[in-house]
Amino acid sequence: MDPIFTARNTPGAGLKDFEAQIDMARLRGYRLERVQAQLRARDYGACLLADPINVRYATGSRNMTVWLLHNATRYAFIPAEGKAVLFEFPRCDHLSDGIETIGEVRPVTGWYYFGAGEHVDDRARTWAAEIADLMAGMCGANRRLAVDQANFQGTHALEALGVELFDGQEVLEQARVIKSPDEIACMSVAISVCEAGFARMREALRPGITENQLWALLHETNIAQGGEWIETRLLTSGGRTNPWFQECGERMIRAGELVAFDSDLIGPFGYCADISRTYLCEPGKPSDGQRRLYAHAHDEVEHNIALLRPGMSFREYAEKAWPVHEDFRAQRYSVLGHGVGLCDEWPAILYLDDWGSMGGYDGVFEPGMTICVESYTGAEGGPEGVKLEEQILITEDGIQRLSTFPYEDALLA
Repeated sequence: MDPIFTARNTPGAGLKDFEAQIDMARLRGYRLERVQAQLRARDYGACLLADPINVRYATGSRNMTVWLLHNATRYAFIPAEGKAVLFEFPRCDHLSDGIETIGEVRPVTGWYYFGAGEHVDDRARTWAAEIADLMAGMCGANRRLAVDQANFQGTHALEALGVELFDGQEVLEQARVIKSPDEIACMSVAISVCEAGFARMREALRPGITENQLWALLHETNIAQGGEWIETRLLTSGGRTNPWFQECGERMIRAGELVAFDSDLIGPFGYCADISRTYLCEPGKPSDGQRRLYAHAHDEVEHNIALLRPGMSFREYAEKAWPVHEDFRAQRYSVLGHGVGLCDEWPAILYLDDWGSMGGYDGVFEPGMTICVESYTGAEGGPEGVKLEEQILITEDGIQRLSTFPYEDALLA
C-alpha cells in the first residue's frame, strides 16, 4: 500500500493493544437490537427516524448533527428484523463505510421547504412512495410504521398509501433507557472531559472575567478532547443567577459573587454529561445567605440521590423527595431528575406538587438507567441562586455516581 496514503489515513492515537477498551461494534449492535425489540413488542414493521440523535443511536452513524436538527435531509429506516437503510445527505455515503448495522445507503429525498421550495408536496409523495416500498419489501404484510419526525405533507402522503403511523419517539426513548457497559464507558469519557472543563473554569474564575469567557473554556475543552457541542448557554453570575434559565453574556464577574452553570455537554461518542455546579468568585468569603442557598441545594440533591434504588417507582420517589423550603418553592427546578444518554432522555420526574398540573407519569427505576438529579435554589426576588446536579447510574445493588467534580468547600462550611 502507498505509504503516503497510509500516513494520511492514520487513526487516532487513543487505541491500545494492551487494554480492554470500548467495543464500538458491540455497542452499535446492542443499540440496534434495543430498537428492534421495541418494534417487535409493539408489532411495528419498522421505524423511520429523522432526528439525528435517534439515527445515531440506531445505526451508529453521524453527520452534521446540529445542522440536521433543523434540516430534514438525512433519515434511517429501521426494520424490526435486519439491517438499517440509511438515506444519506448528498455525496456523504462514505461516512458510513464499514458500519455493520447499515445494510444499504441510499440518496436522500429532501422535501423540506428550504430544499424543495414549491415542490414540497411532489417530493413528499416521492419520499412516501419509497418508504412504502421499503415496508412492502422488508416488513411483509405489516404496514405499521413508527415515525419520530415528519411534517404533515409526509404523514398525509404515507397514510394515502395505506401506511399506519405510530409514535417513533416512544420507541426510541424506551430503547435508549437501559445502557450497556460500553455506553456507560462512553458516558464516563464524556463526563471526564466535562469535568476537565470545570477545572479550567474554576482556575480561571477571577474578578473581571466575563460570563462568556468562562463558558468558552468548557466549549474549548470539549472540542479539544473530541466532544461535539453544548446544548444550552446556562451560565450566569451574581444577580443573574436568580431567576434561573438565563443565558451567559458579556457581564464581568465580581468578587464575592456566585457563578452557577449547567453543562448540557455532548461529549466524545455523542454521550451527554449533564452536571451543574455553583462557584464562589474569590477573593472573599461567602455570605450567610449564599451558604444557606448552597446548603439547601446540596441537601436536596444528596437526599434525592440517596433515595434512588432499582424497583422504586417514580411516584414513590417524588413522594419521598426532599421537602423544598417554602422560601424556594416558587422557583424550584422543573424536575427532580431525568434520564440521560445521548441527550436528556425519558423519564422526566416531576415534583409531587407538579404531578397533576404538569402531567407527571409513573414508571420504575431499573438497573442500567442513568439519571440526573437536580436542584435550583433561589427565592423569588432574591439576590442570587444556586444550581447543582449530579449524574447517577442505577445498578443492581443501588447507585453509582458517574459525576465526581467536588462541591465548593467554602460554601458548605
